[in-house]
Amino acid sequence: MNKYKGHFLKNVRKKLEQWEDVGVVSYTELYRFLHSIAGTAAVIGLDEIGMEARQLMNDLDEQHKQQWTVEEVKQYIFKIVKLCYENEGFVSPTSVLKGKGQGEQPVILLVGNDTTFLMHMKEKLGTMGWYVIAVAQAEKVVSFFYDMRPHCIVIHFSTKEKHGFELLEMLNEKLKQQFISTMIISDDNKKETRLKSYALGADDFLAKPFDMDELIVRIQRQLERKKLIDELLLLDELTHVYNRKYLKQVYEQLQSDITRFKESYCLAVLDLDYFKKVNDHYGHLAGDTVLKEFARFLRQETRAGDTVVRFGGEEFLLLFPKTNIDTACLIIERIRTKFSNVLFQQGEKTFSCTFSSGIVEISEGNRPLEYWLQLADHALYAAKQAGRNRVQVAKPSKEEPYQKLIKIAIVDDDAIMRTIITDILEKSPCEINVKYDVRSFKDGVSFIESTWHQDTLPCLVILDGVLPKMDGIEVLQWLRAQKGAERYKVIMLTSRQSEKDIARALELGADDYITKPFKLLELEERICQMMKRMS
Repeated sequence: MNKYKGHFLKNVRKKLEQWEDVGVVSYTELYRFLHSIAGTAAVIGLDEIGMEARQLMNDLDEQHKQQWTVEEVKQYIFKIVKLCYENEGFVSPTSVLKGKGQGEQPVILLVGNDTTFLMHMKEKLGTMGWYVIAVAQAEKVVSFFYDMRPHCIVIHFSTKEKHGFELLEMLNEKLKQQFISTMIISDDNKKETRLKSYALGADDFLAKPFDMDELIVRIQRQLERKKLIDELLLLDELTHVYNRKYLKQVYEQLQSDITRFKESYCLAVLDLDYFKKVNDHYGHLAGDTVLKEFARFLRQETRAGDTVVRFGGEEFLLLFPKTNIDTACLIIERIRTKFSNVLFQQGEKTFSCTFSSGIVEISEGNRPLEYWLQLADHALYAAKQAGRNRVQVAKPSKEEPYQKLIKIAIVDDDAIMRTIITDILEKSPCEINVKYDVRSFKDGVSFIESTWHQDTLPCLVILDGVLPKMDGIEVLQWLRAQKGAERYKVIMLTSRQSEKDIARALELGADDYITKPFKLLELEERICQMMKRMS
């Protein structure tokens, strides 16, 4: 019977391929397809697929459509496609992850040269519902640290290697500032090795061989410790201005003042212009210096009752109580002009920075904070589009706020997989104000030859490891050789039997990987984490 099921699923996949090539599906062809599915599925034991096909046949007349686009057909028969996916031996997409929710689970960063060990650890720790990133390239650790802001870093090294100590020493100051715990795993359990690890800032040391349950408990303890510290502190660790946890409190107070005193106030979003270039040209330490000086400058140049908040990355918020839009604009313009004259020194090089700002006057007491943030963010985007280094006033309107565009390429030779991933992306937006331009490709050659992704926009590539004409590893190599390769983020889809390919992908700079069979919700979590990182 399994042979017939395999043949049946192959035919479904083949039909999807044919429709993608044609682009348009007639009512008659769709009806015949569903009729064939309904008749065959019940015979070979795929009863649920058969019942779904019969129901869709009965509903088809109500659609009153003689011609269907391929996307309309895929949406209409999606449940059948999903059931086919499940019956191919993959894990049910209804399984629920243990994490706290979309993009909210703790982030664990694994670092080491032994890719086999990294893969094993990633799989085991992933069962806890944690978002686990494995990095085999030491030079990528700093960028992952800044982009992902992990909750815990696990560094693995062997007796003969020294990179673990070097990496720990390099990150030590950053880890202190961000209250990120670090664990060393090593097969060298000598006293001097342990002492050196602790001296360089490690919070824990575990010798191999070890019990996985013990490792999990130790990591959980470190995560609980970080959560407690984060909850106790309302100040940003790097800049020492308020963090976004405090924002809710101050907003509620200001909204209360509107109700009691009928006085409006203003909220401004400030974003440093071209800040990534500062990190790229002068290093992340110089970038941290700019952030700290910018925060100090804002505290110095604002009034006693104003509030400075680091919202995230290079973005800050200013709240001006009992202030109208004209006064707030004068304050921001004065700050903008003065800050553009501040000089920063990095070695023998001198540079300056500017910022753009969007500002909104808040006069209603019944709107959520997100509403005003979106308006201010919309104005900020307009300021950047107009050339940066300027202030833009937001005006409440019925128009939708701007949406940042991120391109997503699905490169997979399986029509069922392309359909399922496309549906996940279209129905499960991960980030507010982010619009996705999703395209699918049957092979690596068609993806590489496409001009669609060859611009300056960020692009997420969900890349199957096994492809016709040009395999996934070759596509990854091509991406990493391109100018501006950093704007491509790559999630590899691999088989559990292809450990060598996974190791090679990590060595070549894949940003994440997920092994088949996998839960669809797990894939959605991975995509959302990457979207969060990119946006």
